[in-house]
Amino acid sequence: MTEYNKRELADLIRRPIVTEKATLLMEQNKYTFEVVPKATKPEIKAAIEYLFNVKVLKVNTQRPPRKKRRVGRFVGYKPLYKRAIVTLAKGDSITLFPEV
Repeated sequence: MTEYNKRELADLIRRPIVTEKATLLMEQNKYTFEVVPKATKPEIKAAIEYLFNVKVLKVNTQRPPRKKRRVGRFVGYKPLYKRAIVTLAKGDSITLFPEV
């Protein structure tokens, strides 16, 4: 297995995605994260295992198309991002919201 730099692994994961669909996936032990667009599946797997101390079974990624935004007559695009859906081993879980 390739050895990754621990500091670089922490920078790959930007934030967890908390939507209605992502919350429903959590019941199947699947967690959704926004990651750096250049991150690969093995890097994402290593980062999640290192940061949350869990066993990752599978990583699915997708790069949704950029959405067009305009301000007056100027047309621009929303930033490009990559979404990773991580399937954890049975018995493992990630606490996204600690007890409030």
